[in-house]
Amino acid sequence: LKENDRTTYEKTELKKDLETKIAQLEALIEQLAEEIAAAKDQIDKTEVEIKKASQTREEENKEFQSVVADQRATQAILNKALMKLKDFYHKGIGKEVFAQAAQEPPVKFNSYNNNAGSSPVIGLIEQIIEDSKALEAETTAGETQAQADYQQFVKDGNNLIKDLQAAIASKLKASASADADKAQASASHESTVGELEELAQVEADLHAECDFVIKNFDVRQKARLQEMEAIQKAKTILSGSNAK
Repeated sequence: LKENDRTTYEKTELKKDLETKIAQLEALIEQLAEEIAAAKDQIDKTEVEIKKASQTREEENKEFQSVVADQRATQAILNKALMKLKDFYHKGIGKEVFAQAAQEPPVKFNSYNNNAGSSPVIGLIEQIIEDSKALEAETTAGETQAQADYQQFVKDGNNLIKDLQAAIASKLKASASADADKAQASASHESTVGELEELAQVEADLHAECDFVIKNFDVRQKARLQEMEAIQKAKTILSGSNAK
């Protein structure tokens, strides 16, 4: 019984340890599954954001191309007109016409210089050309910066996806290892439970035997005494017979 109790205690402690380990492994597996799902979701969102950024960048570039083309066309037309007006003015043909153009124009532009000996209309056209060039330069600078920002965004997004994929692979490996450990622990737990059941049965059998011994002790003791008395009587009889 003492040996049985000692073994039962050891197996009971082992069973508790295995149950704790199994619970910890189950929690780890669940946590890894949640983290893997979150990483996959983040990858999907990042890919969508990159796709949207690409579409936006394409639209912005089309707008940029259109603005630059318009400004360059405007500059070309105005430069041709300016050359003709300067030629016309320098020949002295249009001074009277140009004098009438000094009134307030219907659309205001940046202030322009009325150079001595030149028509205010020529100055206005020159200023419009400069404004167009400035708008083209500003638009080009904005396009350059937008393209650089887009490229950096795509680079960062791809790096994030790469890191997340590596993390998923690592977590999948850890989850598989935890599954294997859990399976082994579960098998050990099942075996330990079986051993405890066997130990409990052995203990029950031992107790039954002890109870039987204790319960029948008086009967057996009496029978033993009677047996000893019978033997003694037999010896006495045999001794008397030998004396005759």
